[in-house]
Amino acid sequence: MERQRSFSVKSSKLLIFSLTVSSSLVFFTFFSVWAFKITPPARPETHLHFNLTAVSLARNPLTVQKLTGFSGNSSAVGAKGSILIDAHLEKPHDASRNASGYLEFSAPREIQNDGSDSEVPADQDTAFEALSENDDASGGQEIEAADSNESTDPEQVVVAISEGIEEGREEATASQQEEGLVSVAIEGESSGGCELTRGKWVYDESYPLYTNASCPFIDEGFDCEGNGRPDKDHAKWRWQPQGCDFPRFNATTMLELLRGKRLVFVGDSINRNQWESMLCLLMGGVRDPKRVYETRGRKITKEKGNYSFRFVDYKCTVEFYVTHFLVHESKARLGKKRIKTLRIDTMDRGTSRWRGADVLVFNTAHWWSHYKTKAGINYYQEGRQVLPQLDVSTAFRKALMTWASWVDRHINPAKTQVFFRSSAPSHFRGGQWNSGGHCQEATRPLNTSSINWYSEKNAILEDVMRHMKTPVTLLNISGLSAYRIDGHPSIYGGRMRKGRSSNIQDCSHWCLPGVPDTWNELLYMHLQTKLRHSVQ
Repeated sequence: MERQRSFSVKSSKLLIFSLTVSSSLVFFTFFSVWAFKITPPARPETHLHFNLTAVSLARNPLTVQKLTGFSGNSSAVGAKGSILIDAHLEKPHDASRNASGYLEFSAPREIQNDGSDSEVPADQDTAFEALSENDDASGGQEIEAADSNESTDPEQVVVAISEGIEEGREEATASQQEEGLVSVAIEGESSGGCELTRGKWVYDESYPLYTNASCPFIDEGFDCEGNGRPDKDHAKWRWQPQGCDFPRFNATTMLELLRGKRLVFVGDSINRNQWESMLCLLMGGVRDPKRVYETRGRKITKEKGNYSFRFVDYKCTVEFYVTHFLVHESKARLGKKRIKTLRIDTMDRGTSRWRGADVLVFNTAHWWSHYKTKAGINYYQEGRQVLPQLDVSTAFRKALMTWASWVDRHINPAKTQVFFRSSAPSHFRGGQWNSGGHCQEATRPLNTSSINWYSEKNAILEDVMRHMKTPVTLLNISGLSAYRIDGHPSIYGGRMRKGRSSNIQDCSHWCLPGVPDTWNELLYMHLQTKLRHSVQ
């Protein structure tokens, strides 16, 4: 009996002990799970560096700032439908956020753009009819296109890209939903504290300011829409300088500024590109198109290089005179042969036509990159001497010094405002103009956060201008134009006809309407100040 009672007591104690241990284990397990759930895991910090500037981003949705509108020929800079994106970041390949909900970025990288200023060799001029132009004064034929991005030309477009995510945006057109804002971060001219060449390209539904249907002066080579280009968005970007309001071109105001005056463009076919743009912009202020005519009855074609259009109601003319180099294209005897030369010490023979103008807009650069000018062998001439060899940079400087000396001797700054437009970039990719170089696939500006566009020609030009007596204003369009790979005619530089090759693309000139309109808005901005001050 005693033995049975003892065994019963021991069994009860063992059972109680087992229950106690089990309960403790269960409690400890639940406590551990609970503690783990309420303790947030430490997230690693992410440091993003773009162009040496730290960027911090919250998980809140990014916002879009919209400008309020203007209409017609208003000088306001806001525009209905304009889209401004604050950050200059590019959308990742998949989506704006990864699976965990955090923004993804890739490191900054540097690429080289192929926007060098270059030219078709003169001995290949018959092969590129779409880019030809005759000077009726000298009989020389102008054929312009660019060398490939693989050339060793010292002028290059260097683009530093900071890749990242595109900001959120409100509804735009279908083709613009993936667009980003393009920003230029270069040193540029300023006007009253406004950095005209530092800013951004903004997609604007109110642009362009004219169409190929409303302007009868667009050359076939620049009439991209008329030649079948299907996309129209390339004409809907406007330039917004940093720190100021950029005046929208007002045709009536510009015509009043030019009343009784001569506006003269002097240079190569890129300057003709800008001149045609100006004619089209001014037609927006003309009530009767029949009261605008070419003084010699000429129709604009590539076969003629000199034009003067009269705006009867404003008693003004808008003129263009072709000269590839500003200095004289000549011929000289070398041994038994008569060769083509460039007289870098003598001005072009058409200078008498330019004198007396109220506004002069010069350019040269495009032809300084073709084979003969770059090689410099038995090509440059001073006096009667044909130089055996001269590097192109030295020759370019000497030619500009000849031009500067002529301006200082023959231009009265009290009457004439003088401008010089900087070189415009080309955008050939994958070859030269005659070896498969192309830009056809580009339908939007280059999506980069900053660009440094260095041109040795521009540096030489600025140095020569600093030593002139006559004030000359530099129209610095190089950097802002370097983004506009989408603005060239490419395969739409002429009507498709028998004998015309579709493999040759024009990535040097510009569609109209298009980028040259912005160059003229810069000119318009300067003239509003200069001409009004001259009247007072």
